[in-house]
Amino acid sequence: MTTKKLINAKGRIKPGVLSEPVDDINYLDYDLRTVMDRPRSMLARRWRFNQFQFVSATGPGWVFGMALVDLKLLGSGFFYLFDFASGQLHERSFISPLGLGTRIEPYPEHGTASFNKGGVSMRILPFAGGRALSVTAPGGIRIELTLRQDNDPLRLVCPAGYNGWVFTRKSAGLPVEGEIRWGHSIWRCGGTARGAIDWSCGFMRRETAWNWASLAGQLQDGRSIGLNLANGVNETGMTENALWLDGQCHKLGAVRFRFDRYDVGADWHVTTEDGRVDLHFAPAAARKEKLNAGILASNFRQYVGTYSGTVRDESGAKIAIQGLRGLVEDHFARW
Repeated sequence: MTTKKLINAKGRIKPGVLSEPVDDINYLDYDLRTVMDRPRSMLARRWRFNQFQFVSATGPGWVFGMALVDLKLLGSGFFYLFDFASGQLHERSFISPLGLGTRIEPYPEHGTASFNKGGVSMRILPFAGGRALSVTAPGGIRIELTLRQDNDPLRLVCPAGYNGWVFTRKSAGLPVEGEIRWGHSIWRCGGTARGAIDWSCGFMRRETAWNWASLAGQLQDGRSIGLNLANGVNETGMTENALWLDGQCHKLGAVRFRFDRYDVGADWHVTTEDGRVDLHFAPAAARKEKLNAGILASNFRQYVGTYSGTVRDESGAKIAIQGLRGLVEDHFARW
């Protein structure tokens, strides 16, 4: 069986939505150059390449999120759980200089990802049709979640800045099994839990800013629904915007976010230019992080909350969204 690589024999990408899986992100084969067209060294290609993975799960009354990030100069990982009944946000975050203990294999379909520091272990393990996530950490934290039926992801590669590119593989609305133990508390998935997967990498713009929205849940008629919407990244003539209904991916048009960055409790209004998404998001909690280390910087706000509004399917029929939980994000990064 032939392994499909992202970079072709000329050291270039072919931008667009990809209909087939990519087995190998062979980034060292990319013809990376300076803005004055001077070829970059193998070492520069290795150190300029960034990777991250984010997995979320929405259960009965709670939302969980976990990220693994490899920026070469810095590795990091975080996970959190927000409980709507108590209003409590449980979270842990970790940073590792030079990415020590951070490993993300550049294989979107079968590569593993892990972060280890002290007594903390975070892992994402792929299998045919899904991902298994595990976390162990001090304080009685034990998390085991399995996301299934990941059979129709959105795969996209597009230019980034003058001489870079970003590859992303997204899925949302996936059935989730397992449980989260945090101290003496336990949150179980039940039959309605749904999740999302974000696998991204590339030679990204030196300074990047984006807004993002994600929803994963079950409709009143029993269908699974998932949404991934973003602007500011992955939109050079193509977008990563998509709707999943019962596991089937449908592309959406460009998205617009209306919100007040400095009023953290204010409503967000999220719409797409094709008229298929018209949603309001009410924040309930926020995970914030600011890092200013000169070469690297991040101003990160990820909100947990509740969606209401409408989404239209491929036939134009309206789908009512009422009380479904999800995420939005406002992020500046320098890497």
